[in-house]
Amino acid sequence: MLCAEPVFGRAPDNTQMKSIRLREGKERSLQRRHPWVFDSAIAKGGGDAGETVRIDSAKGEFLAWASFSPESKIRARVWSFDEAQRIDAAFLAQRVQTAVRARTRLDIQSDSMRLVHGESDGLPGLIVDRYADTLVAQFLSAGAERFKPVLADALLAATGLTRLYERSDTSSRALEGLQPAAGWLRGEGPTQLTITEHDWKLTLDIATGHKTGFYLDQRDSRAKFAAHTRRLQFQRVLNCYCYTGGFTVAALSGGAAHVTSIDSSAPALERAAANVALNGFDAARTDFMDADVNGSMRRFIEEGRTFDAIILDPPKLAPTAAHAERAARAYKDINRLAFKLLEPGGVLFTYSCSGGISADLFHKIVASAGADAGVDGFITERLGGAPDHPMTLEFPEGEYLKGLVVLKKVQ
Repeated sequence: MLCAEPVFGRAPDNTQMKSIRLREGKERSLQRRHPWVFDSAIAKGGGDAGETVRIDSAKGEFLAWASFSPESKIRARVWSFDEAQRIDAAFLAQRVQTAVRARTRLDIQSDSMRLVHGESDGLPGLIVDRYADTLVAQFLSAGAERFKPVLADALLAATGLTRLYERSDTSSRALEGLQPAAGWLRGEGPTQLTITEHDWKLTLDIATGHKTGFYLDQRDSRAKFAAHTRRLQFQRVLNCYCYTGGFTVAALSGGAAHVTSIDSSAPALERAAANVALNGFDAARTDFMDADVNGSMRRFIEEGRTFDAIILDPPKLAPTAAHAERAARAYKDINRLAFKLLEPGGVLFTYSCSGGISADLFHKIVASAGADAGVDGFITERLGGAPDHPMTLEFPEGEYLKGLVVLKKVQ
């Protein structure tokens, strides 16, 4: 049953809300229905952490209802652009139900998926993933934190599940003035789970795994790589930053003769090996290396090794545009090395999950890496996150994951 009231008292009366007024000309982004207000746009006004405030233009015209965050550069995150809307438990429950219902219209070949994708689902700062019969949530904004009990009850009501684990332990919480938090919010049970994805099974630990436990956003890319492997009959595959081996399992399921997987986390590699065994593949078809990716690729070049296909799926290198220049150099270096290791006619699946690197910039980085490596290639496909990680028309920042499939030209 849904909580009747938000955590801070009675359901809010919009007539009693605090307000902020924007500087002249700063209302345009909200008029385009973009959900963020930065600190530099505010002329006066404020509220407590997570409190719902009214946002007015410099002329006093209503623009939106938003949660206020006094410590974040993103000072307000919009809940609604409807002046008559009450921001209360019923409103949040409806938003959660809408997000969950939207996933039923998507072709998701898994028992696990993202149910709430923050601003893209009208729930700023809230991320919720479903792993089989367990929900995992991240409350990443002051507004989501303030409504946590209400949102927890709404999630269980919308899904019919009973277990909800919190993984609000990311560094972005500090930007909102929030402390890390993790543990069971509703129900309890084991944190090591097994999920089904396409034609294989994968294990994860929601208490210790990256993000909420796993990279669900790469689900469709793993299927595409398996299909490429099957069609092009890749024999030797290199999976860089392999984590728990999702792409390794995909390559093996596609018929790859051998997969070399590299990561700097020994526990992740142990789980990757376990995932290979879980799906019945011969361990002799894999090598797992606890090593630095750049150093390993340089050594492979010196040894004259080559691969038919390479996956580059590095961790986030540029969380904001301010980090883009340094990250661009790192992306260029690993892609240059990959091009050198790739057989003519081979295929590179390369990704950036950095919000500070646009799709256009990533294309330019990969092109520059190819030029430095002395190779050219056909971009046969552009990739993004799975459809349950949506980018909306009004919130292009939702497009954080970018990928390219590059077929190396035969000289």
